[in-house]
Amino acid sequence: MCGIFGIIDLKGRRSVPASVLKRAADAMHHRGPDEEGYLQRPGFGFASRRLSIVGLADGQQPMFNEDKSVSVVFNGEIYDQNDWRYDLKTRGHKLTTHCDTEILPHMWEEYGQDMFAKLNGQFAFALFDERQQTFVLARDRFGICPLYWTRTTRFGTDWLIFGSEIKTLLATGLVEARPDRRGIDAVFNFLAVAGPFSCFEGINILPPGNFLTITRGRAGESAKISERSYWTMDFPDKGNEIGGQDEKTLVNEFESVLYAAVQRRLRADVPVASYLSGGVDSSTVVAMARDILGAAPATFTVKIRDPKLDETEQAAVISRHLNANPHVVPCGSEEIVSNYQRLLVATEAPVTDTSCTALMLLAGKVHNEGFKVALTGEGSDEWLAGYPWYKINRVFEGLGAISGGTLDVALRRRAFTWLGCSKDGVAYLDGCVPSAGGPHAFQRFYDLLGASRFRFYSASMLSDLSGHDPYADFAPDLGRAQKWHPVNRAIYWAGRIHLPGQLLSLKGDRIAMSQSVEMRYPFLDNNVFDFLANIDPNWKLKGFKEKYLLRRVAERWLPKSVAWRPKGMFRAPLDGFFLDQRLPYVDELLSEESLKKTGYFDPKAVQIWRTKYRELTTRFYRRSSVELGLVAVLATQLWHQTFVDSSLASLPDWRSLSGVAGDVRDLGFAEEMPASAAAG
Repeated sequence: MCGIFGIIDLKGRRSVPASVLKRAADAMHHRGPDEEGYLQRPGFGFASRRLSIVGLADGQQPMFNEDKSVSVVFNGEIYDQNDWRYDLKTRGHKLTTHCDTEILPHMWEEYGQDMFAKLNGQFAFALFDERQQTFVLARDRFGICPLYWTRTTRFGTDWLIFGSEIKTLLATGLVEARPDRRGIDAVFNFLAVAGPFSCFEGINILPPGNFLTITRGRAGESAKISERSYWTMDFPDKGNEIGGQDEKTLVNEFESVLYAAVQRRLRADVPVASYLSGGVDSSTVVAMARDILGAAPATFTVKIRDPKLDETEQAAVISRHLNANPHVVPCGSEEIVSNYQRLLVATEAPVTDTSCTALMLLAGKVHNEGFKVALTGEGSDEWLAGYPWYKINRVFEGLGAISGGTLDVALRRRAFTWLGCSKDGVAYLDGCVPSAGGPHAFQRFYDLLGASRFRFYSASMLSDLSGHDPYADFAPDLGRAQKWHPVNRAIYWAGRIHLPGQLLSLKGDRIAMSQSVEMRYPFLDNNVFDFLANIDPNWKLKGFKEKYLLRRVAERWLPKSVAWRPKGMFRAPLDGFFLDQRLPYVDELLSEESLKKTGYFDPKAVQIWRTKYRELTTRFYRRSSVELGLVAVLATQLWHQTFVDSSLASLPDWRSLSGVAGDVRDLGFAEEMPASAAAG
């Protein structure tokens, strides 16, 4: 994978200083330490940083078609590139490299906007068609590769700026870091920021499965900008799913589809490693990779120092079974706390899941051992109902069915009592249900932190967010959602929010690429999703056995004890910030003065709950909700300190930590601007 950046004059043909492209590229050096590339044309500029994995000797970017009328900068992998190379050559295109980037300008020539849905891969790319005077930004189906964009009129020019990371946009000096409270609210609703906005005002996340077109007119005319979806997640109507009466046939078919997905993701001109947690997802991937390669890939496992959370023994069982070469990275509260700001610099958003730090350290180990690529099992829990709240929801549904809905409602009310919800909090959480197209399993999980909005938010924060519907931001087709089986409705929201906003971002690309490591996801193959989306949900959650169909496949590759081992949530300790390790910066960030400066939270409530939550030892659900809420408060304050206002605590800002220095007046724009404008 790589990093891409671009800047476009939306109204004229103003030149882009080379210093701007260079600084943006330097801000994402970690995404591509092997090579850099630039393209400067009247009215726009592209930059790329390359992590060379395929076509090592001839994959330099930008890439072009034969007459260089179409140019491309690309981040990602196209796993079916060989099929498209053959297709394009038979249509008369001349391809001269071994790199998958090269097929993109030719596919644009051949298929135009229809090309995006044809690609099986993980990608975010930008292209410019000189004949049509059109720029296109596109992102893969599931949001594996990030892409941010914004508009700014600083220095009197209407610029559109895009990049793989927000830091590249900020590094230009044209974009100011100001908070968007909707993005912060997403953290408290979903533990994730999945878009379409970010935590930074005016900086947008291009949603998965979407593309943005910018068509230039004559000089002086404003460009036309439009955003469209080329792929939308969908499921059969309830009752119309594929039943699969012959279980063996269904298992065979899924095994074949998954095996092919693993095989595609092993194609590289460098060695490929794999994460291994000891769970059925990553273990099956490693077992199939061993069969394809003839030997097991190097495996990497996190050892959480808390014995109750440690999964290394389970991973060791798999390593011995497959004769793998395991690498183990220890991680506990000390490592989490000491690396937490580094984590937020990488993610550019508040992070409440402290295990993200453990995975960042794991990616660092992969890099230090000489690997650039690692397989992982994310996507399995999403497509196969693998999370415990699916089972909880099944209990609620069953009680609702036998009681005409009264027991379901009563239990939900009792859950709100356990969580300590206020009256306003209950009304808000209830209001989210119809906005999501009906009740779904993930809502049970989101309630855990959603209750903290009304526990910690300041009056101004609640006022600013009054009437904001977090589900409406995703523009769901509620008519379709209401026709799906409830399990598939939850899978839809897992795929729209949890997957791109947390697993592929906070736990995926952002932390792995901060260590110059590309993650590959066999369960996010187009064919794997299409197969699983169409089967009866009972093959996903059979009774109370999650990921049933995968476990039947895994029996053929792993010891039965591993194939049927209950789902274990990969977690790291939360309480290191508040109990064992009272670091000075925590008290500084949560001081009354700092909380008033940011304005997000009620200082009195934060201080009360910092003391009171220790007393909740026998109230697990409320303690979990309060603890998650406190970590979210701290993470938000630390994010604000890092990117917006570094006066909250005795900590550096993101520029110091990233090595991005200098002033906007050093970038070249100021040469054409009055001194007063350059200083503004």
